Amino acid sequence: MKIAILDDYQNVALEMADWSALSKRAEITVFNDHVSEPSALVERLLPFDVVCAMRERTPLPRNIIERLPNLKLIASTGSVNSSIDVAAAGDHGIAVVHTGYRSDPTIEFTWALILASARHIVTESNSVRSGGWQQTVGTDLRGKTLGVLGLGRIGSQVARVGTAFGMDLIACQNMTPEAARAAGAILVSKDQLFERADILTIHLVLSSRTRGLVGAAELERMKPTARLINASRGPIVEEQALISVLKNKQIAGAAIDVFDVEPLPPNHPFRTLDNVLATPHVAYGTQGLYKTFFEDTVSNIRKWLDTH
Repeated sequence: MKIAILDDYQNVALEMADWSALSKRAEITVFNDHVSEPSALVERLLPFDVVCAMRERTPLPRNIIERLPNLKLIASTGSVNSSIDVAAAGDHGIAVVHTGYRSDPTIEFTWALILASARHIVTESNSVRSGGWQQTVGTDLRGKTLGVLGLGRIGSQVARVGTAFGMDLIACQNMTPEAARAAGAILVSKDQLFERADILTIHLVLSSRTRGLVGAAELERMKPTARLINASRGPIVEEQALISVLKNKQIAGAAIDVFDVEPLPPNHPFRTLDNVLATPHVAYGTQGLYKTFFEDTVSNIRKWLDTH
């Protein structure tokens, strides 16, 4: 039996759980790099019976799954993984299992992005490291307006933290004004959300409805002093439209943890624009959640092996 652990960028999968029960029954191979080209991916995965997918880093669509005759189990971290074609897996007799998930890390990281962007923390840290001193003037949060696009499980908790900073909260989603008030926010239209927010943070699931939901029209409504925060999914925002408003200084900045293509291409503008704070999709990446991911993955594979 051969098990592949994919996209372990930080090389931590084997440290976060006890894999010994599996290593006695199977050969485990860890891949720290990312392969996206379909033929190369098939070549890599062809020998394996079990593939451990880290979130949505490596999509497994039908045209990949049908070319992996040895594959019997896909063990994904997270409670859902929209990049796996579950129907195709079922058609080929491949089981798909998932792990537990907590949203706390993403809520915490969203505020790390907001604060780091508003106070230019990376710029100031880099100045100290290079022998310099103060470079910028930060932005206050108290009295400013926090706009939340998606006031669900994560967005509502992000909004609650905003009250601790003395921010006014507005939100836009398919919900009632009463539900918005329960989270401490005022329900507004989409146009009003982008026009009024000083900090606009996105917390939506990527779907056909939300893909490209934030485009040029929305971004151009934002204040020149406003900041966009996205720790949700990259394609919710039209990337080229965001690059355009950032290049033209139409908004103050963006703090982004998610992208259309991941890992982010080496020459991508988000790597060099001076009003962008970019992090490599680490909002959920805490020790606690990783332990949940990989302990549950080991348990899922053991249960599957015991019945096959």
